[in-house]
Amino acid sequence: MLPIERQNQILKILENKNLSKLDELHDQIPSASISTLRRDIKTLEEEGKIEYLFGGAVRLRDATGEIGFTKKKHDHQAEKKVIATIAANEIGENNTIYVDSGTTCTLLLDKIKNKRITIYTTNTQVCHIAGNFKAEIILIGGKYNGVTSSLTGALTNDLLSKLRFDKSFFGINGVSVESGYTTPQFDEAIKKQLIAKRTVQSFILADDSKFGISSNVQALNLKDAVLISNESDSEIAKQTQIICSESKKSNS
Repeated sequence: MLPIERQNQILKILENKNLSKLDELHDQIPSASISTLRRDIKTLEEEGKIEYLFGGAVRLRDATGEIGFTKKKHDHQAEKKVIATIAANEIGENNTIYVDSGTTCTLLLDKIKNKRITIYTTNTQVCHIAGNFKAEIILIGGKYNGVTSSLTGALTNDLLSKLRFDKSFFGINGVSVESGYTTPQFDEAIKKQLIAKRTVQSFILADDSKFGISSNVQALNLKDAVLISNESDSEIAKQTQIICSESKKSNS
């Protein structure tokens, strides 16, 4: 098989799967050796077509280094719904909260729209919430990223710097002991850091597929936020509190 054929096959595999490790790619392309696949991955990374993550996983990359909202929203749906439910239970009446962009945070927005709370968000998916609801929802303006359905930049940060929150809920791309909570985009990292300094309690919403993954920009240290997930992890739990379902706690 020619290198270009293998590389196209790798891209096709990644189109159907959010993340794939080298040994998983080898299982699907057994005619190529591990060393050959490593060279193909290096070539694709240099061409900006894929992103190699710490932990040995690779994924498709777009111009922003971010996987699009529409691609991610169907991944790990059951786990994300569990996380959104747990997060919703952390919010009390009359709280003022911030909800980030991302697919799990979008599920959270829908779950809490009928709580008597004030919600600030930079998640443009909130505009799809229609009808009568009890929450007061305020969309913070800024530079629009159509890939992530998120608003960032100087205007966003200026507005956020004037606010304070009881609780904030962040989406994230990777959670690891070595790198903390990471994202591909510098603007998103700066925004999260700003909000975390202006909130009483910060939460990260991340399913277990993000564990052991590091993107290229650190947003927060593990100790800076409570992690809400569908699973626990013994190494991550040494550095931060993890909230998950009772059944998962008892099995961890």
